[in-house]
Amino acid sequence: MRSPWRFAAALAALALVAGCGGTSTNTAGPRSTPSVTPSSHGSSGEAAPEIALRPGEERTTLTMPAAYTPSAPTGVGTDDYRCFLLDPKLDEDVYLTGTNVLPGNPDVVHHVILFRVPPEQVGEAEKTDAATPGEGWTCFGGSGLSGEFNSLDDASWLGAWAPGGSESVTRKGYGVDLAKGSRIVMQVHYNLLAGASPDTSSTQIRWMPKSAGLTDLHTYLMPAPVELPCRPGHDTGPLCDRDAAVADVKARFGQGPGSTADLLHLLCRTPTEPSEVTSCTRTIGRPMTILGVAGHMHLLGRSIQIEVNPGTPKAQTVLDIPVWDFDNQGAKPIKPVHLKPFDTVKVTCRHVQWLRDRLPSFAGQEEKYVVWGEGTTDEMCLGMLQVSFD
Repeated sequence: MRSPWRFAAALAALALVAGCGGTSTNTAGPRSTPSVTPSSHGSSGEAAPEIALRPGEERTTLTMPAAYTPSAPTGVGTDDYRCFLLDPKLDEDVYLTGTNVLPGNPDVVHHVILFRVPPEQVGEAEKTDAATPGEGWTCFGGSGLSGEFNSLDDASWLGAWAPGGSESVTRKGYGVDLAKGSRIVMQVHYNLLAGASPDTSSTQIRWMPKSAGLTDLHTYLMPAPVELPCRPGHDTGPLCDRDAAVADVKARFGQGPGSTADLLHLLCRTPTEPSEVTSCTRTIGRPMTILGVAGHMHLLGRSIQIEVNPGTPKAQTVLDIPVWDFDNQGAKPIKPVHLKPFDTVKVTCRHVQWLRDRLPSFAGQEEKYVVWGEGTTDEMCLGMLQVSFD
């Protein structure tokens, strides 16, 4: 049975480790990277230069097989999530040790998430790709493959890119298991606010053979609800009603992803109440060590915090971003924090409506009750942990 917890767009943040595939070129050392300008959100900058390979690492450049021009697949909204099946052509088991995502057209690429497709699921992925006209397939909420989010504790993510991200590498001695014959799904969130134009995105993966004997890394996801009401004096529009706002998300992204706004309250055991501040506390089920952290929100995000064992003598804050910057979502390595079963981890987010008065992306848009949604002008609250299991 497919899990209901489909949090694909939540990417947009995690630059912990990554990989992707398509056409490939092995390289023996670093090369220059083209400049990119994430102008869809009014920011600019250049891609960071590649980091030199470490002893035993190899780098492979992987590119979408052909250009894709995005469009709103439901005919509603300004967002397109498209998945591309790419082949790193692995003839042996390896450890993925880093990635550098290169958005081909930063005017439309909002973020990229990379998912692992194990050898036994390659056939399903190929059928999904072949059954869809054009390059790739529509994939709101995830890769569209069965069982991808059966466990938030060990998600199938290999990594991701978002504005502010650059090449990321795992810390020494760690890597993500990638079996011989695996494929990689590259999910690209296209934001059409600046118009639709073709994109051909790439990434570079770095990897080491299994003989390197690295420790496996995993991704632990911590989503929380978003329940941001309209402001007094701005609350007469039809979408200021929560039910209408949820129905709008479902119309744009489908019943499955659109139901996340309600399902998250079941996961987090929280009441459905309007508030600028929302949170979710999860109980650890197996011993693990946190090695890196990241947070993800969209344009109305104001602050995000991740705490370990809050409200106890063992309380510790592992991520604290008091002023959120959408264009700086890179992951942060931390001093290792060990967790035991029954320890707790809490993510807390604050979103504010007044930011829509200052951001070009909201120009001409009527205020609405904001819930968890896949779109650029919807919202998310997501904490992400890079962990190793005992």
